[in-house]
Amino acid sequence: MIGCSQKESNPIEIDVTDQIVAPNQYVVNYANKPLKIDGLSDSAWNQTAFTNSFIDITGETTPYFDTRAKMLWDSSYFYVYAELQEEHIWGDLKQKDTVIFYNNDFEVFIDPSNDTRNYAEIEVNALNTVWDLNLDKPYRVGGKAKNNYDMQGLKTAVHHFGTCNNSADIDSMWTIEMAIPMTALIELKNKPRYLPQQGEFWRLNFSRVQWQHDLIAGKYNRKMTKHGNLTGENNWVWSNQKVVNMHEPEKWGFIFFNAPNSTETEFQVDYNIKLEQAVYAVFREIKWGDFTYLLTEKAGTNIQLTVTYAASERANGFFVKTNKGFEIGLECSQENNWYCINEEGNFFKNQTFSDED
Repeated sequence: MIGCSQKESNPIEIDVTDQIVAPNQYVVNYANKPLKIDGLSDSAWNQTAFTNSFIDITGETTPYFDTRAKMLWDSSYFYVYAELQEEHIWGDLKQKDTVIFYNNDFEVFIDPSNDTRNYAEIEVNALNTVWDLNLDKPYRVGGKAKNNYDMQGLKTAVHHFGTCNNSADIDSMWTIEMAIPMTALIELKNKPRYLPQQGEFWRLNFSRVQWQHDLIAGKYNRKMTKHGNLTGENNWVWSNQKVVNMHEPEKWGFIFFNAPNSTETEFQVDYNIKLEQAVYAVFREIKWGDFTYLLTEKAGTNIQLTVTYAASERANGFFVKTNKGFEIGLECSQENNWYCINEEGNFFKNQTFSDED
């Protein structure tokens, strides 16, 4: 920690309880044989469990269509299969790497290093049009979407249980299957880069974007208000984000990898998930929330924090204004260290902080 010129005797109290989520978890088993990517649930998926049904991204409403997914992996691919209940299957975006969520779509977000950096996003619509992109960091800290990113070897397929772009009938669902190259995902990892080991976990979330529609001359269009504005989309996700923002990777679910022939069904994360989220939540409060006034403090200022992040869980912490920006830390007494973050949103652990620093 940089030397501190000031300290406040009374800690600032910050309550981030309403920003903490319980990320879903899923064990990804090893596929016994390569999968045929055709959008259908063939025998390879028969013994694979579905995720829970998707929820609204804020966790406040219930989706009116069901969505579930499955996952498998092998040394070549990370496999995804999803079923999207749908009464009207439609799409009109046919050019790769256009903004696919302007249609109803299915999206995958993957962070192999669990550090909110260098993560992949894949979007696919009912026409099997793909948008694959990579972000060096979240948009909130200046991340740039690399739209020219091309995930070499990506395979996707969709299947319609009904008819696409036919307003004269009622459909049942559409399904999507993906084979995401392991080589591309491992390239996103921090060094050393290697295939997943038994029990290794990555961060992942799924999103489904669903628009209400109008029929104009028999063609599907996103629904407009009487004032000519879009009515807005629904966002349904596997793991709760609590806000309409998929680019808070610290909230994504955990996927654990089973090695070949392993039958393990449960794994544990090896750190305090809620406290880590609390650090990110305090970061957001100071950057854009009710505590932005702290950003005007002079370099060297050290302010004590008391952070509530669950009904009966609190952590002592600090805010330090540095020459470059700031650092925030919350004490993890169970690990005898500090969970920290800086002005760039970079999370790290440090065991050296003390009142004398």
